[in-house]
Amino acid sequence: MDDCIFCKIIKGEIPCYKIYENDLIIVILDAMPLCSGHTLVLPKAHYQTIFDMNESLAAEIMKVSWRVSNVLVKTLEAEGLNLIQNNNRVASQVIPHFHMHLIPRKANDGLNIGSWVGIKATDEGLQQMADQLQKAV
Repeated sequence: MDDCIFCKIIKGEIPCYKIYENDLIIVILDAMPLCSGHTLVLPKAHYQTIFDMNESLAAEIMKVSWRVSNVLVKTLEAEGLNLIQNNNRVASQVIPHFHMHLIPRKANDGLNIGSWVGIKATDEGLQQMADQLQKAV
C-alpha cells in the first residue's frame, strides 16, 4: 500500500533500526517504544490483520518472534516479555499492517499492560463457548 508507514519502511523509503530480516519478515525497533528494546515483527508483504495472511506466514512470524524474544530477554537481561498483536481498530490496532509487538519487561518498569479486569464467567457459559469453538476448529 502506498500510504502504509510499515510498507514504506520495508521499501527503504523511511529509515528504521533493523534487528533481523529474511525473505518474508523484517524485525525493527519501535520508533515510539513503550520501553527500551520494544521491537516489531512485520511481514514484508502488506496484510492488514492476521486473518488476511496464510497459515504458513503466520507460523513463520511466530517462529521469528520466538527467536527474537529470546534474544531480547537474554541480551537486555529482561525478567519477562509481552508479546502483543492487535487486529483491527476495535482491538487497538493503530497501523493497518500486521505487526507483532515484542516488549521486554523488568520489574517496576512503569508499564501497566497486563492490568485488565476479566468478566465473571459461569461454568455453563464457559462450557457452551468451548463446545461452540471446538466444533469450529
